[in-house]
Amino acid sequence: MQVGRIFGVPLYLNASILLLAVLIIVLYGELAGQRLALSPALGYLVGAGFVVSLLGSVLAHELGHALTARHFGIGVRGITLELLGGYTEMDRDAPSPRVDLLVSLAGPAVSALLGVAAVAATVALPDRTVAHQLAFQLAVSNVIVAVFNSLPGLPLDGGRALRAVIWAVTRDRHRATEVAGWVGRVLAVATVALVGLLYAADLLSLLALPLTALVALTIWHGAGQSIRLARIGRRLPLIDLARLARPVFAVPTATPLAEAQRRADESAPDRPVALLVTDAAGRPVAVVDPAAAAAVPPHRRPWLAVDAVARAVADLPRMSVATDGERVLETVQAHPGAQYLVTAGEDVVGILHIADLAHLLEPHRKMNT
Repeated sequence: MQVGRIFGVPLYLNASILLLAVLIIVLYGELAGQRLALSPALGYLVGAGFVVSLLGSVLAHELGHALTARHFGIGVRGITLELLGGYTEMDRDAPSPRVDLLVSLAGPAVSALLGVAAVAATVALPDRTVAHQLAFQLAVSNVIVAVFNSLPGLPLDGGRALRAVIWAVTRDRHRATEVAGWVGRVLAVATVALVGLLYAADLLSLLALPLTALVALTIWHGAGQSIRLARIGRRLPLIDLARLARPVFAVPTATPLAEAQRRADESAPDRPVALLVTDAAGRPVAVVDPAAAAAVPPHRRPWLAVDAVARAVADLPRMSVATDGERVLETVQAHPGAQYLVTAGEDVVGILHIADLAHLLEPHRKMNT
């Protein structure tokens, strides 16, 4: 849910943040209560204060990314805080390796500065006080975040920095992303192995194991997504809307669905076409939704007009037939849907189906069409 804006950037909270808050308030509240000889209520209050401070630190980390990106002209769609930290969503990729590197390192740099400030506060404050305890935990948290996020594997910030370096050397962003993604998978496995060894040596508690597994799984999944997106990126030049979009077959409004499908099949028996519904003047007004049409039982199709299973043209996103692959993907990401109007001037010349685009970009991936 969106909870507000900061420096003009929308701020969202994921529901998982509630689980984090409860865990910290209970576990840290009891620890602080025992260490500082506080009542349970005051201990939990200290835990709540730590939650607020920790979320503030994560927010500052993400603002480092967001404000640096905006400085270089990259729009920021929002910052989301969740169970394992947060992420900043930008509206496009960095235009150069240098910008990618600076945006990537801005977050860990902010965390490092907060960690140093918290260490100084810990040293200056009296021992066994609430302020000292909070400062100590903030110092530990921010230093760990800064160091861990600087590890060179996607989706960590250090992985994005590694990608920027490889990108600068190879001039191939997609190859750089894939390499950094595979390094991220190695880091995920290494993290589990290291924590397992430390637990076996009785240097870590049992509580560290499920948390580590969750972190490693998140890194593995994020690295896999990065590898997948890199492979998709390599295939973007193959997108040619003139060939990929399904040609339209116009039928007048109120045409029975069965009759419209019969005419379309006769017009192009070798490839699928899109049914375009037109008004009395021949102007396109709607596009038949294949999924909705397929859901109609065959015995009802002669009695059901195409209008009943069509979406208004005004409701469908448009893109020019000359749109290149990167812009096509940006349009799909900005306006998710199943169908897109492909136009040449004012004329609708085809309908791009998301399943066709997905098959082109990931030919070996099983899709629901």
